[in-house]
Amino acid sequence: MWEIDKKKCLRCGGCVSVCPKLALELKEFGLSHDKNLCIECGLCEKICPVGAIKVKKND
Repeated sequence: MWEIDKKKCLRCGGCVSVCPKLALELKEFGLSHDKNLCIECGLCEKICPVGAIKVKKND
């Protein structure tokens, strides 16, 4: 499961640049996330400077 706090997000693009599966895309309206590509690695969560992204692995 993947969540973003849109109020916190700076739209810096760091998460997009580290995503190994290209599951994230920065668009005009905000961050777009493709659930089918995401492997829940957590790199986006780790790189976010404001803690706007939360990744919870599905068991």
